[in-house]
Amino acid sequence: MYDNLREEVSPFEEQGEPKFQPASTTVSGPIARRSSRFLGMTSIQRFVIAVLFMAAVCVLGLMCLFVTGKIGL
Repeated sequence: MYDNLREEVSPFEEQGEPKFQPASTTVSGPIARRSSRFLGMTSIQRFVIAVLFMAAVCVLGLMCLFVTGKIGL
């Protein structure tokens, strides 16, 4: 199946032309802005996730304290 891969190369690659041209030193379009998203979330979404995570940790901590008898109702 892979015996004759070199023979099946397209004739365009045999001409000796470069496969790519280096980029010019000037910028030809608008400067790309760095995205302020992390994992595809906006800052508000990240804040909500952080608050929910903090609430879950607090609830689990209180449950552990109740189970071990360190606090009581």
